[in-house]
Amino acid sequence: MDLSALNLRGAVDLSALKQRPAPPAGAGGGGPAAPGAAGGGPDHNAAAPLRVDVTEANFQELVDLSAQVPVVVALWAAYSPGSAQLVDVLEQIVDSYEGRLVLGAADIEAFPQLAQAFQVQAVPTAVALVKGQPVPLFQGGAEEQQVRSLFDELLKVAAANGVTGRLGAGGPGSAEPEAPPLPPLHQKAFDAIEAGDYAGAAAAYRQALIEMPADAEAKAGLAQVELMGRLQALSAAETEAVRGRAAEEPDNLEAQLAVADLDVAGGHVEDGLGRIVTFIGRNFGPERETARVRLLELFDVVGTSDERVAKARQNLARVLF
Repeated sequence: MDLSALNLRGAVDLSALKQRPAPPAGAGGGGPAAPGAAGGGPDHNAAAPLRVDVTEANFQELVDLSAQVPVVVALWAAYSPGSAQLVDVLEQIVDSYEGRLVLGAADIEAFPQLAQAFQVQAVPTAVALVKGQPVPLFQGGAEEQQVRSLFDELLKVAAANGVTGRLGAGGPGSAEPEAPPLPPLHQKAFDAIEAGDYAGAAAAYRQALIEMPADAEAKAGLAQVELMGRLQALSAAETEAVRGRAAEEPDNLEAQLAVADLDVAGGHVEDGLGRIVTFIGRNFGPERETARVRLLELFDVVGTSDERVAKARQNLARVLF
């Protein structure tokens, strides 16, 4: 999915973890060790330059590093048979991105506060950090192609938030900015996102589409910032209220679209897309068309090549025809 920089609104509070004092030397756990991987902090040997074993001592360093490159955090536990295998697979995939991503392996038995902060319900679970904010990825196992697709979208989200670094051969701590400049209107949009001005970002993307209607990145960016703007307008109290209203009023278009936004933003993509498809199947007239247009916008947010979008398209075709 496009993972939507939506999650950069900070749904998970990591502040308590960032402020925890470093434990005594020797405390904390190491991850399922890859050959040559060294734990304890971002500065480790070149045998596994993009793999870090997360501890209370180095967590803040990784949070800080996520302002330069996205940090993928694999939460694992010895009691979970699939954990070590997933960490190994993620390490190989992260290495193939040549410094654009970093992997942090976190043993939730040694660092239970991290699991609590990320609201982990099962292991293994993968999340990412971008500019210190969590972005949910997946829970349980995942196919390599699915992981690569998620990582590609993660990098788009990171770029939209000004995180475009690349680690050099020295591993974490040697990040260098990527070279190619963005098109002027895209840069204007990213600058607006940085300032929290989603309306300004949307205006820049719209202008880019006027000048180049086939600009797929501008189209996806517009869908993302419009979603971010809608979410920004919802307070915590309003979020609870709209969920209750959607449950009580299945044909309330505004409530169903709002909850679909929240679901997609929170990583519950199938629930969000399915909610709108169900609404379309029950309703006709202008409201059905409004819902269909919003669904297509969310397809752009999630990523048109995502399997969940393909499934939702099939379901949409069934209810329409």
